Amino acid sequence: MLKGFFNVPAPVNEPILGYAPGSKERELLKAALLEGRSQVIDIPMYIGSELVYTETKGKITPPHDHQHVLATYSKGNKNHVSQAIDAALAAKADWENLAWEHRAAIFLKAADLIAGPYRYKLNAATMLGQSKNAYQAEIDSACELIDFLRFNVSYMTEIYKQQPPVSPRGSWNRVEQRPLEGFVFALTPFNFTAIAGNLPTSVAMMGNVVVWKPANTQIYAANVLMEIFREAGLPDGVINLVYASGPDAGDVIFSHPDFAGIHFTGSTGVFQDIWKTIGNNIHKFKTYPRIVGETGGKDFILIHGSAEPEASSTAIIRGAFEYQGQKCSAASRVYISKTIWPEVKKYMLRDLATFKMGGTEDFSNFINAVIDEKSFDNLAKYIDAAKKDSEVEIIAGGNYDKSKGYFIEPTVLVVKDPKYTTMCEELFGPVLTIFIYEDKDFEKTLDIIDSTSIYALTGAVIAQDRYAIEKATQRLRNAAGNFYINDKCTGAVVGQQPFGGARGSGTNDKAGSMINLLRWVSPRTVKETFDPPKDYRYPFLAE
Repeated sequence: MLKGFFNVPAPVNEPILGYAPGSKERELLKAALLEGRSQVIDIPMYIGSELVYTETKGKITPPHDHQHVLATYSKGNKNHVSQAIDAALAAKADWENLAWEHRAAIFLKAADLIAGPYRYKLNAATMLGQSKNAYQAEIDSACELIDFLRFNVSYMTEIYKQQPPVSPRGSWNRVEQRPLEGFVFALTPFNFTAIAGNLPTSVAMMGNVVVWKPANTQIYAANVLMEIFREAGLPDGVINLVYASGPDAGDVIFSHPDFAGIHFTGSTGVFQDIWKTIGNNIHKFKTYPRIVGETGGKDFILIHGSAEPEASSTAIIRGAFEYQGQKCSAASRVYISKTIWPEVKKYMLRDLATFKMGGTEDFSNFINAVIDEKSFDNLAKYIDAAKKDSEVEIIAGGNYDKSKGYFIEPTVLVVKDPKYTTMCEELFGPVLTIFIYEDKDFEKTLDIIDSTSIYALTGAVIAQDRYAIEKATQRLRNAAGNFYINDKCTGAVVGQQPFGGARGSGTNDKAGSMINLLRWVSPRTVKETFDPPKDYRYPFLAE
């Protein structure tokens, strides 16, 4: 129940720093990168009040320089997962009973810490551990995470304000938004530090306690996040960070009676397996768990014959190749009209020729490494298959090298078959596939886009013809949860375009909106009668 209401700061999106040569932020970020590379740290798990170190260690290396060791981390097991659950449940009563404004204050302070003293340390950790360039790290680990924290506090207060509009005279109706009964499991991906920070904090903000398991390739930045949360005043046990294997974590968590929900970002296959496991174990839980997930994508850009060619080219190469195509929203299939293709191709090849690829510490590199060897090998397999296929033309890239880092050249395939493998399957890397359609087949192409993939995360249409824009917007309404007109299909901003998709892309609970926070509360309605009846008889019983 609301214990008091105070005005909270109105959220505004965090300004994006440019890191131009000679700027103060560039100097500070370079210093943070040097400091990160100059030491090998030992990263613990965070369970209750304990920093837990184990003898079994994992190594953290930059994907673009895999011989350099940044850190070791303590690998956990089932016992550590059980301890994290116990710590979370032990912290639950005090945390959920803490007045909402004190919970809000912790996360607002965390946002200020990221915006201020931790900005460069967190960005550098993301650049080194996840191979993001300075701009991609800035919009992710700084700006988007700050926005998640500040906007979510605002959404939280709006949720608590929502009360029944009318109470008949003699009674009072009200609503209490309770935390879920139990603990929530946050399972986070490698590709966005902001997502890794948002999944556990959005849950905790609403009074829940959390067991958090990040991707191993994101542990380096996750450790910095825990430093920030603790400095912001987050009580011990509210968020517990463990590095157990997925199967070990799942065996313990999805059999525990107090499991109350999962907040997930990752692959569709893993999410479907988790959902199946939860369903099979449903009789074990005290409540029906909340299942919230954002999963895969096979995101598209549709270029109409009326589109502006240079803008189309920029949308394609930014959408496909920023952060090496390792965004859930990255453009991986493009459908382009035959009449406009030659001019768009000219601009694309012009700009692709200027791309520099290498480590994140060199700010002139637009392209960095893919996340690990498994991803590298998978992408190389698709590129090799395309090279052998007479129906596929590789117009850019096609080379790869993992001797120093996991580098895949931005690769553009042009295919004759709109159902070619790389038009259908999620690759999660810098490989873009283009299908050229006859202008008269625009409507047929809309049907192809809608039916090609199991996913429905992001998509875009680029055109000047407003009738074509309207037709695409209507016909593709179920093909993307985030849809863009005359823009690339990436770059959702908290407070502007809440993010999420449907079909095989997830539950569409829209991270960065009130919709998501409502999943982490369980409402109780309370009716109080001031002068209760003292006679059971109703008027109709009178003779």
